[in-house]
Amino acid sequence: MASKEIHYKAHTFQLSYELVNPSQEEVLLVLHGWGSNKEIMKQAFGKLFPDYKHIYLDLPGFGKSSNEIILTTEEYAKIVQLFLDALGVEVKIAMGHSFGGKVSTLLKTPCLVLLSSAGIVTEKPWSIKIKIATFKLLKPLGFAKIRQLFVAPDAQGMSHEMYETFKNVVDEDFEDSFAASKSQALCFWGKGDTATPLYTGEKIAGLISNSVFYPLDGDHFFFLKHASFIAETITQTCKDN
Repeated sequence: MASKEIHYKAHTFQLSYELVNPSQEEVLLVLHGWGSNKEIMKQAFGKLFPDYKHIYLDLPGFGKSSNEIILTTEEYAKIVQLFLDALGVEVKIAMGHSFGGKVSTLLKTPCLVLLSSAGIVTEKPWSIKIKIATFKLLKPLGFAKIRQLFVAPDAQGMSHEMYETFKNVVDEDFEDSFAASKSQALCFWGKGDTATPLYTGEKIAGLISNSVFYPLDGDHFFFLKHASFIAETITQTCKDN
């Protein structure tokens, strides 16, 4: 495990990462989802892709990487690109799960792999709408006292900066970014995913002009049991790019 110091907007980020197969030339970047870290991605794919140098990165504010400012997805992508430049590598395949899929899309690599990516705005259940409305009514009484009663599970225990970042990215409409992608894209999805439902994956695959969609059994973390199939498909599809 290693750490790289990155400077962005007069702030310093200590980014934690790990390399697998460091002697290989072609590079695979693997990005985790919101609230997760690089370890779960390495658990799934660390023993696969023998012909690629893997980079597993803790995104700012997650795992062992620092963040002290409010960010957007676009800024996450800029920081990741600065990190890659500092390593002196050019990524051939960017693979991202959930939130990491949005960041990966913005990196504009030759091959893009989306694992139940976020980015399509979905209709909120009535229970969530009621919580939001109630929160807005009670907010003037003191945000600090009531915040923990209403924040989403993905935002529990976060710093102010990361909570504001979460609010920036959670309902972000990424349709234009997917439509603008020129990458060769492989979209893998869990058929039982409730966080990023299957229909959102179908929509993303339809927006990216050069893409293939693979629905697989499982939930939002379906890739943990389909890692070998995913790796074989990526290797066969992206080898000529």
